Amino acid sequence: MTKFVVLVDESGKPTGLEEKMAAHEKGLLHAAFSIFVFNKEGEFLLQRRAASKYHSGGLWTNTCCSHPRKGEDAARGAHRRLREEMGFDCPLREVYSFTYKAKLDHGLTEHEFDHVFFGDYDGPVNPNLEEVDEYRWISLDALEKEVKAKPGEFTEWFKVTLPEMLRHRKSAKR
Repeated sequence: MTKFVVLVDESGKPTGLEEKMAAHEKGLLHAAFSIFVFNKEGEFLLQRRAASKYHSGGLWTNTCCSHPRKGEDAARGAHRRLREEMGFDCPLREVYSFTYKAKLDHGLTEHEFDHVFFGDYDGPVNPNLEEVDEYRWISLDALEKEVKAKPGEFTEWFKVTLPEMLRHRKSAKR
């Protein structure tokens, strides 16, 4: 089945559709979402993308990320994908958005208008093994240190948004 992404303008307004691989080959701006889930201890749920993924395979990243489908808003897509990828759902709130462009492996370019959602969850995690090689809970302090020490082990978008995520998370705890 051919998968499509929703192309957007700089403000995030949809402008059309493009086949997913073609959009990444051409570096076209498209809609995306990233989910950051925290437990009651304040730890963050980190996942390692499956090595078989079409880009960034085997790298650590946020709890879940993907693209909304045609006619699907980012929030509904985020809930759908969280269930499909990590095997659970939880209340999510959109906290911020950002745009980035980064060269990836396999000659692909990620250029996304990314809606960022935070969620809180303390139940079981049942990842889809076609999507996720492993997962773990980590404190934000340990996460910052690990990304600094081993940046090549993390996805590009995760490194771009990490400072903003930490700023929002820390300001919410005050």
